[in-house]
Amino acid sequence: MIEGNAAMLENQPEGKRYKQLKISVDPFTAASFKEACATANTSMAAKLAEFMVEFTNAVAVRKPLPDYSTKRQRRAAVSKIIKQLEQIRDCEQGYCDRIPENLQNSVVYEKAEEFLTYLETAIDALVSIESI
Repeated sequence: MIEGNAAMLENQPEGKRYKQLKISVDPFTAASFKEACATANTSMAAKLAEFMVEFTNAVAVRKPLPDYSTKRQRRAAVSKIIKQLEQIRDCEQGYCDRIPENLQNSVVYEKAEEFLTYLETAIDALVSIESI
């Protein structure tokens, strides 16, 4: 249940109450998601709720799946993903740059640098795929 939404819970029709959801994921994915939420200054619960709303809206209006039947459409989709990853990388780099010097050898800083390394690897891999 999302914290602070007790009033929403009380106003829900019977049988339509929020239930707690536990998600098990790869530790790197979980850490990356947590860092991205921290960088965006939003809670993980809020971001998950946002994803759920987007998914529900997509299902409710029965949006057709994107058409990736042509090479151009697939490359355009990869290009869009690259741009999004680059934005995340830039935000993470800004986060690292704001960490004070006395904390630059800390676990938090090392994790942020590790995250940047993984992002760079992913971006490089996608750029190489895009050019095929």
